Amino acid sequence: MSGKYDSFSKEVLLKIINKQEKELKTKKYGLVWDSEKEPEQVVVDCENNLPILQRINEKAIRTDDGEDNILIEGDNYHALTCLNYTHKGKINVIYIDPPYNTGAKDWKYNNDYVIEEDGYRHSKWLNMMEKRLELAANLLKEDGIICVTIDDYELPNLWLLMNKIFGKENRLGVVTIRNNPKGRMTQKAISQVHEYALYFGKSSKSKIAKLYVSPEAKSHNYVKDDDGEWYLKVNLRKQGVDSEAVKKDGTIRERYFPIYFNPKTKKISTDEKLKIEILPIDSKGHKRIWRRDKKGVEKLFESGNIICHRVGEVYQIFFKFRGGLDGQQPKSIWVDSIFSASEYGTSILEEVLGARETFPYPKSLPAVKHCIEVATNSKDAIILDFFAGSGTTAHAVLELNNEDEGNRKFILCTNNENNICEEVTYPRVRNVIEGYNYVGNDKTVLFERKITYSSITKNINNTLEEIENVISENKEIFDKIDKEFKDNIIKIIGVKKINGIKDGLWGNLQYFKTDLIPVEKIDRIDDKQRRELTEKAGQMIAIKENTFEEIERNDWYQIFENRSKARKTAIYFREDMGKFEELVEDIKNTKTVLYVFMYGRID
Repeated sequence: MSGKYDSFSKEVLLKIINKQEKELKTKKYGLVWDSEKEPEQVVVDCENNLPILQRINEKAIRTDDGEDNILIEGDNYHALTCLNYTHKGKINVIYIDPPYNTGAKDWKYNNDYVIEEDGYRHSKWLNMMEKRLELAANLLKEDGIICVTIDDYELPNLWLLMNKIFGKENRLGVVTIRNNPKGRMTQKAISQVHEYALYFGKSSKSKIAKLYVSPEAKSHNYVKDDDGEWYLKVNLRKQGVDSEAVKKDGTIRERYFPIYFNPKTKKISTDEKLKIEILPIDSKGHKRIWRRDKKGVEKLFESGNIICHRVGEVYQIFFKFRGGLDGQQPKSIWVDSIFSASEYGTSILEEVLGARETFPYPKSLPAVKHCIEVATNSKDAIILDFFAGSGTTAHAVLELNNEDEGNRKFILCTNNENNICEEVTYPRVRNVIEGYNYVGNDKTVLFERKITYSSITKNINNTLEEIENVISENKEIFDKIDKEFKDNIIKIIGVKKINGIKDGLWGNLQYFKTDLIPVEKIDRIDDKQRRELTEKAGQMIAIKENTFEEIERNDWYQIFENRSKARKTAIYFREDMGKFEELVEDIKNTKTVLYVFMYGRID
């Protein structure tokens, strides 16, 4: 029986063997696959041509004076190759939801669906993912973070691949998300209700963001000061490790001293003897030390951050601790109902597009928002999604900006298979920005708090008072106020009945398509082709410099400016410098980045 290698020469066969041996030596963590059995055509195309992005002006969206978001239609390998020129080291967060490779024809390799019976199914998936993740890694800032959602089919392989590309020392955690509460139908296996989110950093500078927790929801009893600031009342007497006043040699430590207090004037002093003397002795009679020295105690009194009152039969001293409110580290299991893909993914997509079954298994909008919030607390972050699908990431970014007046920007990349970009991704982004036809109830969360045993026993009255104030302030604005208690979270929701247009969230969008320029002909092109090449390359430069508005284009040069008109990008096409002074005159008095093209092949 003849084989695929029968016609190969000895030299070619040796070359293949040497390449395979070299590849096997570089593979780590036991992750080995045949990456060259069937190379991706898009990779070959990008290697043999110049990948560029072509701007589609008629699909641009402008609603305000802010900077632009970007949607790229085309293969994401092609898009990532272009972004490696325009956005290298600029991305704060990458969030992707790649194909899960279930074998149920959920993705294509070289235009063919990958099926369960394909013996190279996992190799193809790894080959596809590795090339894209390597390009994506270049785009992250030094403190950037990537989040990849996946399920059991490829979790082990993805984990090892992420270790290889980003380094296992930069793994920031794996989250289990209950995205399918009803469970996946199965004949003999456990019904799966969850998926995973893998977080990796670009470097040691990458850190998971802390999530805001309201003072009332904290397990400790935070209270409000007269000036509205929150604090925690902490005993000034130290407890636990290293709190003993008596040293091993029998001497007394320096921070064991009396503090004096006048119950009438409320004065506290460490040197003036007042009516009450208080020593750091605990309820068992053990001598402890104070958490502050004498000067520290005096400063607490002068700043109004010390309290003294009777506890039982004795006076005790407390200080106002104003820390601990900068948020808390996210937990590794997310089970709240808002992460359900059917309830908060499919239903929201159907509402925005006004049509059913436009896209299979869209992500939960709150889940994607939460994934982004865990990766960064920057309101100016750039978020990239190169498996954009139905556009949930764009929707999430726009909602986050609407909630906290942020200025985050998104970059989406998706192909147009089955017209997904033109009929799902783009219309969703457009509708969320501009508004859309809607009949039904529009709900706005006015108050949200996780209820714990501590918050019930210590802060329930404050919480109830806040709820009443929220209802009172909003009852004239909304048609109805709903109260909801689910997953230990209490929500007050304002409901507006809409029969017309649901307001958009505002924003701007630039739409691009991927394109290729055959570079092997660059040294033989005529003047017309040369101008066409430089103009197309000019679009790439405009993206890189974030100056999208073309204000001048002629046979000699091209000028772009940003939305605020404070910056310009100029591109001079010709080797003949006859019009260069004219260009300089056009850009004077404005901060400008200038590019001058030189033609010829560079080997």
